[in-house]
Amino acid sequence: MHSEQFLAYRQFGAADGQPVIYFHGTPGSADECEIFDLHGKQHQLTIICYDRSTIAPKLQGNAYYQCLADEITNKVGAKPVDFIGFSIGAFIALQVCRAMNGKVRSLHLVSAAAPLDAGNFIDAAAGKAVFRLAQNHPSAFLRLARVQGEIARRLPGLLLRMLFSSAVGEDKALAEDKTFRAAMTQTLKTCFKRDSLGYARDVIAYVQPWKAMLADVSTDTYIWHGAEDNWSPVAMADFLATALPGCSKVTVLDGLSHYSCLYRAAPTICLAIKTFS
Repeated sequence: MHSEQFLAYRQFGAADGQPVIYFHGTPGSADECEIFDLHGKQHQLTIICYDRSTIAPKLQGNAYYQCLADEITNKVGAKPVDFIGFSIGAFIALQVCRAMNGKVRSLHLVSAAAPLDAGNFIDAAAGKAVFRLAQNHPSAFLRLARVQGEIARRLPGLLLRMLFSSAVGEDKALAEDKTFRAAMTQTLKTCFKRDSLGYARDVIAYVQPWKAMLADVSTDTYIWHGAEDNWSPVAMADFLATALPGCSKVTVLDGLSHYSCLYRAAPTICLAIKTFS
């Protein structure tokens, strides 16, 4: 991990290529971005993932998104920049895109979590109990987040099994894969390494109403979603496609769910970003 001011990040792909910012999921960490490393090297992309848990917990809402936008601007300078957002990271990517006022060239949303105020998505989502708790009883959710953090630190394998107990589609096969399990276990440990406040901040912000801001994001946008996704139901992709003025293409992948969509889409996204250059 490198550090720039107080915000840590990890860098993958080419050492000095076209900059791409990856927004990890929640729960998640910068370790998640490693799946882009080989594809980044092949296509001369420098893929940077900020560890959002290293941003001071007191920074909330627009100040939080602006902090990320400023950090990215400082990092990439005058170079064009592309964004990839995964799961709830897609929500953060959209907010930061808005804060960057048109400076983002393309936005790739993978297994994206759409605003809960845009439809009855929550009942179809595997995490509905957690989302409802965060919506209606944030203090109770903060207590749950602390418990999850304690489990991640002491028994990360248990938290992994809990998260994937409802896995469907190709995510079921992924959950049995030793390499994936090892990578996800490390991701969860890193997510809660400091505390649970970064994770909680993202979830509490996500469950608030935010569909109105989508009209402000005119960036050229591409959506990648698994047809079997039960964490971010495919209806979320359908909504985002209609709500985002710059949405150019929606790719729905049969048989894939949440993480399996990310793994399948990664090489194609890197190739697409390279062709923009």
